[in-house]
Amino acid sequence: MNLFGFSVTLLALSFTLVCAEGEKGEEEEEEIEAPKGIRDPTLCEVCKYLAVELQGRLDETGKSKEVIETGHGLDPKYRKRKDYKKSELRLIEAVQEPHVCDRILEYNVHAERKKSLRYAKGQSETMRTLHGLVDKGVKVELGIPYELWDQPSAEITNMQRICFKLVEELEEDIEDWYYGPQEERLIEYICRDRVLKGQDTKCLYEEFVPKGEDEEEENPKDKKPEQQEKKANDLKGDTGTPSSGMPPTPTPASDAGDSQTNEESKETKDEL
Repeated sequence: MNLFGFSVTLLALSFTLVCAEGEKGEEEEEEIEAPKGIRDPTLCEVCKYLAVELQGRLDETGKSKEVIETGHGLDPKYRKRKDYKKSELRLIEAVQEPHVCDRILEYNVHAERKKSLRYAKGQSETMRTLHGLVDKGVKVELGIPYELWDQPSAEITNMQRICFKLVEELEEDIEDWYYGPQEERLIEYICRDRVLKGQDTKCLYEEFVPKGEDEEEENPKDKKPEQQEKKANDLKGDTGTPSSGMPPTPTPASDAGDSQTNEESKETKDEL
């Protein structure tokens, strides 16, 4: 058995053990150490993606110029007209129809990424590799049927469960933001200023940088000192400025003329 085969078998064994132990009750589950690579989503991560999805829902209908009428009867004085953009109907549809937390199930665990970026939509590199092996005829055992490989994992369903709870707790705060001036972004209003008040909020600002892009240009602080110095020297060279930072000293015109006269006198003497 090669190293890859051994790793896949070990992963399948770990998954089988977790499933078997899960039936012994919640008290025993707390004593079992989760296999490497599996963890619970943090409150920051759940709130972050709740805000991202809710904001996305609102953005989808934010440009609508539709006007809705409320009230009863045919007499216009008993009916009110209101912009859909600021209506209660729009908020209800964004949160409940279907529930915004159902969008969490569209995420997958990208174990190759760090921190909150491990949760993202689309197929992870690991699963893409495993599917590629299966397509080539390689037998891969994960301890679950092949048709369940792309179903939401335990981490994702747990994130969705916490999301439902957060929406219930934040109902009034979401309404206050929606009907208010919206001077702050939704993610800052409900996550930074309320759910995570006084706690670490770094995950809210983590963004994924795809491979192939120049991460050094995006994060100059991550460069080593010698790399920064070399880059600075290169830039100075492009502008004709030496590394000393001082502009090159021009040669005086009179000096250049004297030099040329001396050379001509020397040539004349040689001819004589």
